Parts: sequence; C-alpha cells; structure tokens
Amino acid sequence: MRLAVAALFLGLTMVVTRDEKEGDLCLYEALSDTDAVLCKGLEVFYPELGNIGCMFVPDCNNYRQKITHWAEPTVKFPGALEGATYILVMVDPDAPSRSSPKAQFWRHWLVTDIKGVDIKKGKVQGQELSPYQPPSPPAQSGFHRYQFFVYLQQTQNISLHSKENKTRGSWKMDKFLNRFHLSEPEASTQFMTQNYQDSPNYQTPRAGSSEPKDKPK
Repeated sequence: MRLAVAALFLGLTMVVTRDEKEGDLCLYEALSDTDAVLCKGLEVFYPELGNIGCMFVPDCNNYRQKITHWAEPTVKFPGALEGATYILVMVDPDAPSRSSPKAQFWRHWLVTDIKGVDIKKGKVQGQELSPYQPPSPPAQSGFHRYQFFVYLQQTQNISLHSKENKTRGSWKMDKFLNRFHLSEPEASTQFMTQNYQDSPNYQTPRAGSSEPKDKPK
C-alpha cells in the first residue's frame, strides 16, 4: 500500500510516496517554473509512474532505467474536440545534451490522423510516421527534456520526406510544422530524466551480473 504526501519545498511541488513494507521513499519533483511553461492540458502516463507530465522521473525503484524499456505511454488530451483530428509529436530538444544540443530535435514519436474522440480518452490511434522510441539519454549528458505536442490537423496526407526518414536526429521540426501549416499546439507537456547510471543512487553491477544494455538517444 502506498501513501502519497504532497509537500512544498523551495517553490517546487514534491510528492513523496512510501512503500510501508520496504520503507522506501520515492520523490516526485516538479519542473522549474521556466520548464513548466510548456505544460498545458496534456497528460502522459507510464506504468508505475502515473502521470509524469511536468515532473522529473523519480530516482527510485529503477524508474530511470525502466522508462528506457517501457512501451509507449498513454497520452491523454481531455480538451480534445471529438470531431477533430490531431497530430502527436514527441521530441528531445537536448540531444546529445542540453548544453550542446547539436542533434536537436530528436524525434521519438510522430503520429497523425488521431481522432479527437480517441485522444480525449488516452488512445493514440492513427498513422504512425515514427514508431515510439523510449527516452534513453546518453551517460554524463545531464537531464533531458522529453516534450509532447498535440496539433490540430487540418490537412490530409501528412508525411515525412525521405531525408527525414533516414534519421531521427537533427529533425527540423519547425520546417515540418510550417510545411503542413501547423501553428501553436493545442496542448503540450514535458518531463525530464537523465541516464540512470548518472543517478546518485546508482550502484555499479557486480561482476557476472546481467544488466540490460541500452542505446542512449
């Protein structure tokens, strides 16, 4: 059984969950006010974590490692118009690092033709132009922002150029948006995480132990 306690500390909202059986503490820390500006009407749910929008992925329960292997999250836009059609974009603007984003934007997920009635309920069903790729920030690259945007789709036959399909990195997102007359997003959010090996609580595996190998992105 988990008990949730909300606390306010140095201007940041934190939720602490405690596993009564194990006595573990898990800190859910909100993003800074600057990064929270992007959090507008969109919810992103991962297994175990719940809605991680506008939060740091907690450094507990191996969450920062687990998220690199989990399948796509549930994305919910409660304000969606049931008769409208939407585009979902997920990007990392901090590739390979926030201090030197030479590969901005890294395209993690791109889905078009999503019915409003579906995304309103958290179902992302449509034309998947870029299959979901989990967050896997490189080691020693600091925290990365993983941003989600929902745009109102007003034209049909949204597609990527062959050059865009060759790589996910250095995606000219602004050119894509302009090409299909996509202006301001209808909703957006983001969360932040870092490579799990950079976490203060990370312990180097013992010799002979099996640890999943990931490819940072």
